[in-house]
Amino acid sequence: MIIVMKMNATDIDVERVTDRIVELGFRTHLSRGEERTIIGVIGDERQLSREMFELMDGVEKILDVLPPFKLASRDFRPENTVIPLNGIRIGDRRIAVMAGPCAVEDRTQMREVAHAVKEAGVKILRAGAFKPRTSPYSFQGLGLEGLNILAEVREEFHLAIVTEVITPEDVPTVSKYADALQVGARNMQNYPLLHTLGANGKPVLLKRGLMSTLQELLMSAEYIVSHGNYQVMLCERGIRTFETYTRYTFDINAVPVLKSLTHLPVIADPSHGTGKWNLVAPIAKAAVAAGADGLLIEVHPHPSLALSDGAQSLKPETFARLMAELQAVAQAVGREL
Repeated sequence: MIIVMKMNATDIDVERVTDRIVELGFRTHLSRGEERTIIGVIGDERQLSREMFELMDGVEKILDVLPPFKLASRDFRPENTVIPLNGIRIGDRRIAVMAGPCAVEDRTQMREVAHAVKEAGVKILRAGAFKPRTSPYSFQGLGLEGLNILAEVREEFHLAIVTEVITPEDVPTVSKYADALQVGARNMQNYPLLHTLGANGKPVLLKRGLMSTLQELLMSAEYIVSHGNYQVMLCERGIRTFETYTRYTFDINAVPVLKSLTHLPVIADPSHGTGKWNLVAPIAKAAVAAGADGLLIEVHPHPSLALSDGAQSLKPETFARLMAELQAVAQAVGREL
């Protein structure tokens, strides 16, 4: 943090500010120019807030040396964070693909889709046992029964499981069944949940909120990594705009911007980002070309019968075709699938 004093700030004003910094347990670096004095705060200033100094006499403005998401920032850790999951190193050269239905519906459906995605080369299965929905009358998931089905499928097909957790109380239970825990868009700023996931230590797939800025997404990630859990994947899943031809607007800009701001892996969700199955392939390719470390794609054996998000789900044969096409895109940008 840097505190810029006003041109007419007195020596007493400067002294009071430096005394306050020292009282809070920090050191100061004083730079006196011809017109202004600048005070540098030395130490881990995450516990400081601008409000502590903005109203003090003689203070003109406060500047952050590092972004507010310090631990998640690339300034803090220049090298990419790599998360190992079922033989894949997410954030490394290989693009990680996580595929499966929006929701666990029954054993037959999950066995069919698990077989299909594994045949296509996928090692991580995504499916929801708990489904927070906009309408209270929509399918809410099978809960514990769904988790048990996921455990059976993981054992049979040797796939890692990514599934959503909704409340802090559910984290220990879901952790027994899942290899990575997903935070849905509507829970991105559920801070008690983020704290619990940080202490839990398992990999987390953190989705961007429907109307959240990238800084807000990174600040949510900061809640998790502040507990020492750096196994966080940031997921761009589309944001709400004025456009009506797609369910949401997939923010392709977010991929390279996040890659420049943070060391955490960036995952793209073209299924939720568009809401239409025929748009999933082109947006998936664009995300890989933009630098995404992984893709989250919805696959259902019978989309017309899906209990949730059938319109954006790929049939197994369409998904297999996409996987082959993505290989060429990945190679073109120096990656592999």
